[in-house]
Order: sequence, then C-alpha cells, then structure tokens
Amino acid sequence: MRMSRRGGAAPRAVVAWVLYDFANSAFAAVILATIYSAYYAIGVVGNAEGAGDLWWGRAVSLSMAIVAATAPFLGGIADRSGARRPLFIAFTALSVAATALMATVEPGMVLWGFALGVLGNVGFEGAQVYYNAYLPDLARRGMLGRLSAWGFAVGYAGSILALLVALPAVRAGAYGVAFLTTAALFAGFALPALVLLPGAPGRGVSILRAAREGGAEVLAGIRRILGDRDLRRFFGAYFVYEDGVNTVVAFSAIFAAQTLGFPMDRLIVLYVVVQVSALLGALAWSGPTDRLGPRRVVMVTLLQWAAVVVAAYFVETQGQFYAVAVVAGTGLGAVQAASRAFLTTLIPRGAEAEMFGFYALCGKSAAILGPLVFGTVSHAAGGNQRLGILAVGAFFVVGLALVARVRGGGPTLAARESPS
Repeated sequence: MRMSRRGGAAPRAVVAWVLYDFANSAFAAVILATIYSAYYAIGVVGNAEGAGDLWWGRAVSLSMAIVAATAPFLGGIADRSGARRPLFIAFTALSVAATALMATVEPGMVLWGFALGVLGNVGFEGAQVYYNAYLPDLARRGMLGRLSAWGFAVGYAGSILALLVALPAVRAGAYGVAFLTTAALFAGFALPALVLLPGAPGRGVSILRAAREGGAEVLAGIRRILGDRDLRRFFGAYFVYEDGVNTVVAFSAIFAAQTLGFPMDRLIVLYVVVQVSALLGALAWSGPTDRLGPRRVVMVTLLQWAAVVVAAYFVETQGQFYAVAVVAGTGLGAVQAASRAFLTTLIPRGAEAEMFGFYALCGKSAAILGPLVFGTVSHAAGGNQRLGILAVGAFFVVGLALVARVRGGGPTLAARESPS
C-alpha cells in the first residue's frame, strides 16, 4: 500500500487550491494566532491571573474536539458519496461567518466571544480536511512535497497580507473592523477554490446512505490504520507532536503580549516577521522533502521546535523573542508541509478524504490536550506563562521519538506503486 498517483491536474485547479491556503491563512493569522486570541484573552476576559489563558485554551480545545470527533465520519461520507466539495464549501462559509461576527464581541462578552471562537475554528479546521484531501489528486508524480510546501508558503504570504490590512484598524483600536476585513479576505481568496476544485467521484452512494454507513466506514478506517504498520506509527507520532505545534501557535501572541509586554501593533509586526520566516522555511525544505523524504524533514524540525520552547522559557527581552520567533517560523512551515506530504505517501488510493479525516482526528484531538496544559499550568501558577510554554516542549521530544519508529515517508521522487 504505497503511493500511486495521477499525472496531475489542470493548472487552474492547482492555482485555486494554492490560493485557498492564502485565503484561510487570514483566519489562522488574525483570529487564531494574534489579534482575536490576544483581544479575547486580555481585553474580553481579562488575563491578570491567567483567566484569559484558561478560557482561550478551552475554546481551542473544544473546537478541536468537535473536529476530531466528526472529521473521520465526514471524511468517509465524502469518499463514499462524492460530497467533498459541498462539505468543503459549508465549513468555509461557517468560518467566514463566525469571523465577521467577531466584530460584535466587546469586553465582558466572554461566552459570546467563546462561542464565535469555537465556531470559527471548527469551520476553519473542518474545511482543511477536504482541502488536504485534494493534494494527491492535484500533484504530479514526484511533486507532492513541493506542492504541499508551495501551498503553505503562499499561505504565509496570505497571513502577512491579512495582518498588514488589519494593522491600521488595530492601531486605531477598531478591532471589529480588523475582523470584518479578515472575513472579507478569507471569502474573496477562497472563492476560486470553491468554484474550480472538482467534486470527488465518490462510489455512487447517496449522502443519506453514506451517513447511515458512516460508523462502519470509520471503524473500517481504524482497522485499516491499525493493520498498516506505517500508517499506525505515523498517526501515533503526529498525534503527539502536532499538539505542541498547535498549542504554540494558539498561545504565542498571548505570551508575547502579557509576559513580554508587546503592544498589539508590535505583535502584528512580530507575526509578520514569523510568517516571512515560515514562508522561507517552507520553500527551503520543499526540495529536500522530495529528495530526502518527509520523515527526515519532520525529525529535523522537531529538534528545532524543542530547542525553541526551551529558549522561549529563558527569554527576557522583546528582541530576544524576535530571534526565537524567527527560528520557530522556519520550522513551522517545514513541519506542516512535510507532515502533509508524509501522510500522502502512505494513503491507499480512494481513501484520501477518509485518511485526511483521521489526520484531522489525530492533529486536532491531540490539540485538545496542549492548550489545556498551557492554560491550566499558567492559571495554576498565577499567570506564569513561562512554565506553560516549557511544559509544551515535552510534546516535541516525545513526538520525535515516535517519528523515528516510522519506516515510511521516504523520498517521493522515486514514487512507488501500491501492491494492493
């Protein structure tokens, strides 16, 4: 059961797919990683004793739990019925709508802000399942790593644009305007993918029948993973290390704002710098991912992430944090692109959405624990975020040890045909 890929797709479909990464990165940058997370934790809830960390950790964890619980089931429905495209559109629309409604959140609206944070992230992560499932259909043989990396690189460019567009509104204290412009960017640049990406062929099964058979499909998927050594080991490793990645992304802005005193406008500049470094990192590792194999790239970047969180614990100045953030950024682009390519080399033909549903299950259910660990440690320590970030480092160390046991994920330039 190894890679057997098509000859690639029409250039306009590839461009539309890459542009979607540009689009949804507006949400990742402005809502999840910087402005809304910091505004909610510090401005809406109040974070003097870590209460904002706790509430934001709950929002991220709950949204990830919802995605984790539903992604394999919905992925199986998409594969059986060919409903990948409608589900892709629906989840994207949910995230865009929630982002626009964040303009109504004011200080003290803890539950309303919490609900919108959960819905926005459910839509963002849910759509990502179907977006990722298009990768093996679009990539030419030997181009999986590079196309995956190009998507992430363009996504980081989208993050930069979204942050620069939001910056004037943030400086004026008009956070609602920043959230509305983010929703507009997300919707506008997502439109080509929603229109041009083809529907999956499916297996001639209606959506209602596919839903009825969804439980059996999920169980079959679990048996497929457990019965395949490489898939089983990959998902176990990814479950752990992606937890650390998602947690650092979700709390980096809050850490910088509270512990190091970054004002909101300087926080945006910091994140733009991180996105530039992530873009360069994704591009720099795109070729090696195909030549050396995504497994080796993941292992190197996990070592890098472990070093980053230890350095963050000792950081005392904003200048030092800039340096740490740049190093983290180069590893962020590489580990995300390589992980997606890694799984793609292992997926049996016809199970793309299903396996990427389990990919979401592992990545997002793992991210249930990390934000809770950070938020709980910070709150228990009276708002000491340094202890929270140090605790997250354990996820990278354990993840590295588990990745070392995976035998798949070799060079994608020498594509192997599936024996089954």
